Order: sequence, then C-alpha cells, then structure tokens
Amino acid sequence: MTNDDELTKYMMLIEQYKEQLNTLENQSSYLQAAINDYAKAKITLKNLEKADSESEILLPIGGNTFVEAKTKNTSKVLIDIGGGLITERKPDLAIKKIDKRISDLQKNIEKIENMMKQIQNEATEISYKAQQMMQEKQN
Repeated sequence: MTNDDELTKYMMLIEQYKEQLNTLENQSSYLQAAINDYAKAKITLKNLEKADSESEILLPIGGNTFVEAKTKNTSKVLIDIGGGLITERKPDLAIKKIDKRISDLQKNIEKIENMMKQIQNEATEISYKAQQMMQEKQN
C-alpha cells in the first residue's frame, strides 16, 4: 500500500470515528432526556404521596404543560412494566421502579462515555499517524 493510499485510509477512518462519536453523543443525549423525564415523574409521585384525597394539584402532562386536577386516590399509581403492559403499584414501589430505570440509564450513559473515550483515543492515534505521513511526504 502506498503512502497516499494509507493516508486516504486514515482520513476515511477519522471521518468514520467522527460519525460514530456523533451517533454516541445523540444516544447519550436521548438517555439523559429519559433520565430527566423519570426524575420529573419521581418528583410528581413524591408530591402525590403527600396530597390528601380531593386535593387540588397541578399535574404535569409533558412539555412544561400542566393541568389543574383533583386527587382521588393517591395510594395507587399505574406504571409501565415493559412491553406496553401497565400495572397498578403503590407509589413507593413505583418510585423504586423509577430509581432502577434511572440507574440502568446512567449505566448505559457510562458505557457510551467509555466507548466515546476509546474512539477519541483511536482517532487521535490515527490523526497523529496521518500527520507524520504528511510531514514525511513534504520532506
């Protein structure tokens, strides 16, 4: 393989690494948004636990939008358990489920961050090799 071919290969690899990093950054942002959503749900559940029956509340419905509502029964909530199945749980058990989901998402973000570091290190190494080749070519 000629130096020009190898240099072209390195430049293509650098572009692939950039695309991979961009994809991983998007995935990390998506997971962080999910964590934020779960955190809001957890806060809402904790506040509902404190509410009396027939209390007036502002209920978040997403997109920083709220509706006025009255509590009827705060001893049970509905929670998605996966696969589109919803079950009734006590608020404290629902909060534990949410905490587990948040923990799992945070672990996935850590994995993504480790992958990003590895890709960045590889890209730096390839970039260094490409720069050396270009300097040798100029001499």
